[in-house]
Amino acid sequence: GINVIKSLKMVNFDGKIVATDSSPLSAGFFMADVGEMTPEANHDSFVDRLFEIVKAHKVKVLMPTSGFDIYPYSENRDKLAEMGAQAIVSDRSTLEVCRDKTLTFQNLSKNKFELPFTTSDPDKIKTFPVISKPQFGKGSRDVIKIEDESELKYIVSKFDNMIFQEFLPGTEYTIDVLSDLNKKPLMAVPRIRIQTKAGISTKGRIIRDPDLEMNCMKIAEHVGIRGPCCIQMKESSDGIIKLIEINPRFGGGTMFTTLAGANFPAMILDMIYGKE
Repeated sequence: GINVIKSLKMVNFDGKIVATDSSPLSAGFFMADVGEMTPEANHDSFVDRLFEIVKAHKVKVLMPTSGFDIYPYSENRDKLAEMGAQAIVSDRSTLEVCRDKTLTFQNLSKNKFELPFTTSDPDKIKTFPVISKPQFGKGSRDVIKIEDESELKYIVSKFDNMIFQEFLPGTEYTIDVLSDLNKKPLMAVPRIRIQTKAGISTKGRIIRDPDLEMNCMKIAEHVGIRGPCCIQMKESSDGIIKLIEINPRFGGGTMFTTLAGANFPAMILDMIYGKE
C-alpha cells in the first residue's frame, strides 16, 4: 500500500488518496490524504464498511494491495462498479488458482511452463533436500527445508495441508507483471531478490531478460490476471528458472519497478482514463 501511495505521488496525482487498514497505526494513514479504519478483510462487516467508505469519499478506483482484501474486492467487483468504483483485481476463480499452490501447478503444468517437481504426497519424494510449504500459505510462513526422511516424517506429523517441492538453490527473482483491464499482459519487470523480510523484498536489483519477461507475461495471461501481479521464481541446480508462486496483486516491492520507470499505479489510472 505504501508503495502505491508513493508511486501516485511521484506522478503528482491530483486526486484524493484514501488509505484503509484495520490498524490505526498503519503507515499509509500518515501518507494518504485520508485514512479510514476497517475490520480485517475476513470479518463479516468488512464489505459493508468498504461500501460506506466508497460512498463517503466518492471513490472511483480501488487498488487492493494485500493478499487478504483481494477476495472481498473481487467478489463484490460488480456491486462496486454500480457505485462508480472500479476495483483493479482479478476474478475470484483466478485468485483461487493463485492461492491454492496445488491448483497453481496443476493449472500451469498443462501448458509446459518450467515448474519444480511438486506433490502433496510425501511417499512420492525420492530425493532430498525438498521444500515443504502450506498449500494456502503466504508471506513465507512455515516454509521449511527438509534434509532427509526423518525430517520429512516429523513435518508430516506436525503440519496439515502441506505441499512438497523440488529445492531450488539458485538466484531468486520477483517479476512484476501488469495486464490491462481486459487481462492482456502489457509488460513484465524482473528483479533479483537480494534481501527479504517476512516474504517482502527489501533489497533488489532490476534486470532485463526478454525470455523471462515473455514467459511471465504468458503465465499471467494463462491464469487470467487483471491489473498487477508479482511472480516468484528461482533457479534450479542446473540453472533453469522455475515458478514458485503467483501473487495476484501489487507486490511488496512495487517501488523497485516504479523507480525503474514502470509506474504501475499511474499506468492503471491511464487505462481507466482511456489513454493508450
